Amino acid sequence: MVTGEPVEGTWYDRTLARSLRLRRETPKPGEVDVRQTVSLSPLPCWKHLAPEVYRSRVADLLRGIEEAAALERKKKGIEPLGAAAILKQEPEARPEHLDRSPAPFIHAATKRVRKELREAYGWFLAAFREAADKLKKGDRAAPFPPGSFPPHLPFVPA
Repeated sequence: MVTGEPVEGTWYDRTLARSLRLRRETPKPGEVDVRQTVSLSPLPCWKHLAPEVYRSRVADLLRGIEEAAALERKKKGIEPLGAAAILKQEPEARPEHLDRSPAPFIHAATKRVRKELREAYGWFLAAFREAADKLKKGDRAAPFPPGSFPPHLPFVPA
């Protein structure tokens, strides 16, 4: 993205490897490794820019990310591992410690939106429960809120 050079990599064709194994054949070296060139399209908001201007902006973006990460590491007193330490790690190993925290009730961009969504869900839930109570009492015409799945009845489209 920064140099303008095509990005290439190797893709392991698991479908081909499996079909060979099912036929009791052993793949020849490189037979299931396919070289791929990855085409990266410009960001829509920058697609009108000349290629050199686009690459310059991407480089600035990356530089900003690297500087922010370096600042964060310095603040936390963390040193980067480096390529040798990363390559030395076992890829299937599990981390010694996992940071576990409960998932938020609702994912939202801001607290205000989260509050609005939670409130809307409250109204939806109240309407659903009221309709479910009516249904329990035998009212099969109880109005369930749009977008709900009434028990033993079809989906209510929005």
